[in-house]
Amino acid sequence: MHRKFDDSFKIMAVDLSVVRGSVAEVAKELDIDPSLLSKWRRNPLYNGNKVLPDNPKISPEEQELRILRKKLRDAELERDILKKAIAIFSRGDGPYTGS
Repeated sequence: MHRKFDDSFKIMAVDLSVVRGSVAEVAKELDIDPSLLSKWRRNPLYNGNKVLPDNPKISPEEQELRILRKKLRDAELERDILKKAIAIFSRGDGPYTGS
């Protein structure tokens, strides 16, 4: 049976893993799977609304570069989806009548 964790627990676990710098150590201490904690760390709902969690092993410039690259990928993906949607809707066989 899967355990359910509330948002406040997830936020606390993420904060603790950032402070300690070790996902594995905190996951073991809290008796949760490290991959689950890593997933929470990437989620803006639990990591302080960050696109990517802080990584103390890389420079602030590299962190900013990673964030900008992720935002660019997201924007390009959104653009591609919109292009496909426009192509689909523009080739229609006439107005949609709803029936």
